Amino acid sequence: MKLTEIERKARALVIKDTRKYSKKDLVKAIQRKEGNFDCFGSASSYCDQLACCWRNDCLK
Repeated sequence: MKLTEIERKARALVIKDTRKYSKKDLVKAIQRKEGNFDCFGSASSYCDQLACCWRNDCLK
């Protein structure tokens, strides 16, 4: 997902100052706001969160 799309999603969740976050930190903020684990970028080669919309970007 592109950064502009991530920022749009964050603003929809009322996360302010989206430009001050790195991509990784912004995705984690979104995950927390949605009530999920803030685990983006922490998986080394396997992730059991099969329904996560960030999964493909996370495992890159």
